Amino acid sequence: MWVANFFVAGSMTMVLPFISLYIESFGNFSDSYVQNWSGWIFGITFVTAFLFSPIWGRIGDKYGRKNILIMSATGLAVSVFLMGFATTVWQLFLLRLFMGIFTGFIPMSQALISTQTPKKIAGKVLGTLQTGSVTGMLMGPLLGGVFADAVGYGATFKWVSITIFLSAIIVLFGIKEMQMNVSSAVENKQYSSKEVMLHIFQKPVLFVVMLMSALVQIAHFSIQPILSLYVAEINGPANIAFFSGMAFSVAGLGNLIMARQWGMLGDRIGYIKIIISLLFVAGIVYFPAAFVTNIWQLIVLRLILGTAIGGIVPLRIAYIRQEAPMSMQGEVLGYNTSLRFFGNIVGPALGGMLAGFFGFSSVFYVTSALLVINGVIMLIIWYRHEYTEKVPTYSK
Repeated sequence: MWVANFFVAGSMTMVLPFISLYIESFGNFSDSYVQNWSGWIFGITFVTAFLFSPIWGRIGDKYGRKNILIMSATGLAVSVFLMGFATTVWQLFLLRLFMGIFTGFIPMSQALISTQTPKKIAGKVLGTLQTGSVTGMLMGPLLGGVFADAVGYGATFKWVSITIFLSAIIVLFGIKEMQMNVSSAVENKQYSSKEVMLHIFQKPVLFVVMLMSALVQIAHFSIQPILSLYVAEINGPANIAFFSGMAFSVAGLGNLIMARQWGMLGDRIGYIKIIISLLFVAGIVYFPAAFVTNIWQLIVLRLILGTAIGGIVPLRIAYIRQEAPMSMQGEVLGYNTSLRFFGNIVGPALGGMLAGFFGFSSVFYVTSALLVINGVIMLIIWYRHEYTEKVPTYSK
């Protein structure tokens, strides 16, 4: 599954660096036209993914997650292949819209591995799995640029579709989904969507962990639209593409280095404790980025940020694995994925708006505040509803 995630993540990010250039190749368009359509074409995938993630999760709970993974990879492969034949922005927009229906391969793979893993080592296993997708995301843009220069934009889409289809083949022949034998009636019961929602709302810590999925993505993605511009402001126009790419990628490198370690630590001392700590670290690290005076200061801060953000995803999924009965985990993780995609939509829009009205520094202030407030809320809810219930009280 690590290899399949590597192929999907790498393939999906290979085409991102040149989407705007691909749009330019369709005709003689103004810069504003290309920029606007680039934003819409990039974002529309997350809209449909937001809508369909819980549906796929529920179907996976009922019919098996391996089958959904095969369908997801095949749907992605077909979508990307057809993009190689697009000749208008509307064709590309509709294909990206269609692709969003299937953009749940990595979250569904996490759900599959989560249910096949003993609870006591879920953090370690999920952290290790995440390194596959992170490695793919780090290498994808670089390889995509090389392919596009060598064979052209359209041909790159077609080649990328082959690597995604390989992921479906890997899952079909290389993954065996075991039916977990559990004696608990709670674990085996088939839950309606209403019962799943009630389960989430009745567990305050679980509910806040899932809301955190959206807030963390909003915070993390708010900087994406303006990072290249910010790099140009502090470093000048020289080697802007190189330093912008480094600033983007170094956060993923930090994620890659620490994701497994955070998962192992969460297995030992508790997932929520580590999540709270990482939220505070990420919030604190974001703040001084508003005051950097050279590119290397920004890169160091982005590296530290990546090490913190990288632990939150596997720990969050491991906690859901712990708190949700087996027969509803796919749907619960589907809602969690939807909230992540919602953050992917809102974050860039918020960052662009703040930078436009109040300057680049405001994005870092607001992002830092979001993460710290999230940490405070998580700490309060966890202390009230989980920690105090587990700590015994002694009377004289």
